[in-house]
Order: sequence, then structure tokens, then C-alpha cells
Amino acid sequence: MSFSHYLADDLLDQQQLLDLIALAKSIKQSPQDYQHALAGKSVVMLFEKPSLRTHISFDIGIQKLGGHSVYIGQQNGKLGERERVVDVAKNLVCWSDAIVARVFSHQSLVELSEHAGIPVINALSDLYHPCQALADMMALSEKIEDISQAKLAYVGDANNVSNSLMLMALTLGVNFTLISPKGFEASKDMLDKAHTIEAITGAKLTLSNDINDIGSQTAIYTDTWISMGEEKDPQQVLKIFMPYQVNSALMAKTEADYFMHCQPAHLEQEVTTEVFDGEQSLADLQAENRMWAQCAVLLTLFKQA
Repeated sequence: MSFSHYLADDLLDQQQLLDLIALAKSIKQSPQDYQHALAGKSVVMLFEKPSLRTHISFDIGIQKLGGHSVYIGQQNGKLGERERVVDVAKNLVCWSDAIVARVFSHQSLVELSEHAGIPVINALSDLYHPCQALADMMALSEKIEDISQAKLAYVGDANNVSNSLMLMALTLGVNFTLISPKGFEASKDMLDKAHTIEAITGAKLTLSNDINDIGSQTAIYTDTWISMGEEKDPQQVLKIFMPYQVNSALMAKTEADYFMHCQPAHLEQEVTTEVFDGEQSLADLQAENRMWAQCAVLLTLFKQA
């Protein structure tokens, strides 16, 4: 089964994800074998939100594949405000071969994909971060031969990152635990998607507001407690979330082998410096794998375009 866009984690099945991870590993191992794979291809990177890892990893990754990228930053404002999304899509398709978009609203990506006629890749939206999740699963699979035997827990604010992790982990057969404070859980829509996948793959989803319910884990993942663009009272956030901090005591309690974080990290908030900089941390490997995972997505989409 092929796919023409890479927008959300629940739109791909287990084999498609395994194939992407395998291709990403192949590119990482022998990048010289793919240095002309995107020759003559131009990719527009349309970013409404600032970025370090996503911007640079896509830019350099496209160059490593022999392609050309054009970055359009926040100066043009939100999609749909200056001009309709449909008009942006119709114009970009005149010049480019694919669109990588980092947006505030996932609906903007949906509209781009409906009207562009070329592959559209989600580089982050309010609902999903599938490129990050793919890099994360790749990193975990480099440490564990059979990724379906892993147990992954996400601790903290349920957000776009945890949505993608939850859906992708369950699709790959990975037992997933989501621990969030009351009022900061995953939406009903996301949980419905997760339960549907759970029924298909047999992976187990565990949900709780109590950090003591976390149980034994292979890896613990966390993210910033205040996502980009959100308006929250920092002091109130710290009061609510501090019991959910990932520290050496939690790592020991869960017998976790690995710590994971998508970065940027707010040290001594969601994670201690000791854990983030420690030998169990996969944060740098996850960041490195962003480029290889995204290269795999690009190659797969272009082969099917």
C-alpha cells in the first residue's frame, strides 16, 4: 500500500513504518549510495514556526540526496491569512516537487495536500509531529533488535509529540504508557485513534494521571511543559508538572534503559540535567536520526509520486 503524503502517524500501517525505518538506516549507513536520488528535485520548506532541528535536518538531508531546498520562514505569516491556502498550494506546485510544512494548524496541511498535487510532509502541526516520531522509533530500533518488545512511556503534557509517539508506537506493536496531569491528557479523538490501532496490532495502551502507575519501561520520553506558541502561567505549570519530572529516581524506579526527548529541553523542569546529559539519554541520537528518517520519507514519496 502506497501513500502520497506524510501528514499523520495513523495514516501509515506497520509495514510502511518498518520499511521507512529500514530505508532510513540504509541511508544512514551508506549515504553515498543515495547522493543523486533527488537530483533535479526542488523542495519548498514552508515554516510558520521557528525551528532548529527540523529546518537544518531537512535542508542538509535534501542536499545529501542531491536535491535543492527553498526555505520560506515566518515573515509571510500564517497560511490562509495573507492569501488562501489553496492559492499557495497552486503556486508552489508550479515550481516545486514537494512541500515540507511546519504549521500552527493541521488543517493547513490537509488543504495543502488536497490542492498541491505534489507530496506534502508534516514538519510539525498542532496535532502531530510524525517526522520526530519516526526518528524516535528509528533510534529505539537501533538499541533494541525487535522494537515490538520495547515498552515506551511518555510523561508530561499530552501534545503533538506524544500524539505521534502514541500512534506510531502502537502501530509498531510497542506497548505505550501515557502519564499526564489531570486536564493535560490526550484528546478523545486521539485516544479513539489509539484504541483502534491497539485493537489491530495487539499493543497495549496504558493511561493514567498518577506517575506511580508508570510501571517498568524500556524508555521514558518527555517534552517541554509549555509548547511553542502556548500561553501558560509558568509558575502554575511548574506547580502542576513538577511531580512528573524525569529524574534519576524515576529512571531507577522504572528500570528504564533509555531516556528520550525531542528537544529543546528545559533542564531542571521536565528533565534533570543529570538524566539529559547521562549515558542513558538518546536525545542526540534522536536529533541525528531526524535527517535520515526524513530522507527516507522524501525518497519513498518521490518513488510513488
